[in-house]
Amino acid sequence: MSLTVARMVQTWVAFRESEEGQGLVEYALIIALVAILLVVALTTLNGQLSSVFSNISNAL
Repeated sequence: MSLTVARMVQTWVAFRESEEGQGLVEYALIIALVAILLVVALTTLNGQLSSVFSNISNAL
């Protein structure tokens, strides 16, 4: 009986650890998605951002 309980505990620990890894992967995917969106937005708005920063620089 003791061996069965030990196996259940080992299974539970393995399941718990895999859930934590899953959360880490989800956060990594969110960060990657945000980074891709930022690159696309900055690439699209490149000309407008340059003129805004140029205006700010000239005003200073």
